[in-house]
Amino acid sequence: MSIGAIDTGRIEAMVAQLKAAAAQTKPASINPAGEAGLNTRKVEGANSFHSILKTSLDQVNQVQQQGSQMAQRFEMGDPSVSLPDAMIALQKSSIALQSTIQVRNKLVSAYQEIMAMGV
Repeated sequence: MSIGAIDTGRIEAMVAQLKAAAAQTKPASINPAGEAGLNTRKVEGANSFHSILKTSLDQVNQVQQQGSQMAQRFEMGDPSVSLPDAMIALQKSSIALQSTIQVRNKLVSAYQEIMAMGV
């Protein structure tokens, strides 16, 4: 399902990848010398999370640019652009930005919650 330019399926896929990555990570291991060492294993899916996030942000940027261009064309008197079309494009860009901000807020909140956990 797609809301404006943000594909909610991709967000759900990102959440699933985060859950899978969290399930795969192991706590600090103890090496033969008895020292606690961090597990340096590469988490799979980190690159795909980055690419999905970047793609989503690029889509929001594209929707905002299209809305601005449509509004500018209407203001310049382009007969092919009607007021309702310009207003709809601007509202789509506004909704896409608001949705992105809400996703960012959730990610920051989750990060702060994780950082506040005791080890």
